[in-house]
Amino acid sequence: MDDLVSGYKRFREVSWPERKQVFEQLASRGQQPHTLIIACSDSRVDPQMIFDAGPGEMFVVRNVANLVPPYQPDPSYHGTSAAIEFAVRVLKVNQVVVMGHAQCGGIHALLEGAPPGAEDFVANWMKIAEPARLMAEDANLSPSERQRFCEQCCVKLSLSNLASFPWVAERVSAGQLALRGAYFGVATGRLEVLDDDGTFKAV
Repeated sequence: MDDLVSGYKRFREVSWPERKQVFEQLASRGQQPHTLIIACSDSRVDPQMIFDAGPGEMFVVRNVANLVPPYQPDPSYHGTSAAIEFAVRVLKVNQVVVMGHAQCGGIHALLEGAPPGAEDFVANWMKIAEPARLMAEDANLSPSERQRFCEQCCVKLSLSNLASFPWVAERVSAGQLALRGAYFGVATGRLEVLDDDGTFKAV
């Protein structure tokens, strides 16, 4: 906790004075983010840092392996789907970006099995990405190439699952919402964006 408090003190001394007016406006007017980012919970992949975004600019959802489950409204708990619903239907963001990344532990668990201590939830959660795992297993690739291939397949899978939400599909069809994919290299700092031809290309 000491490290967090020290960080907060730096925020109050440096960042808060610089952005005090921005926070006051966000408090009085409410948030109006232009983008929903669906990213991995990995501590090395911070969307606001990567996109150099300020307070109020992005609505961020982070989970293991940046997965979007299929549209499935039922009495179970759906944290990611609830966040998507709020961002798209209430905040009316104009784009959704699913950002995968290199060296993803969730994808490694998908390909190699969940590590000890991650059997209660991680293993079942990663079943969402089973189609990506099958595609990666069918490809004739080295282990590192297969990991990267599967990471990028999961971005595409999440985008496909996003389109299964009827109110997402409606806004896309009306030209009010864009769905985009991205991929971040942890070691390189390089961002790739999913092109219309289905390949990821460096920005």
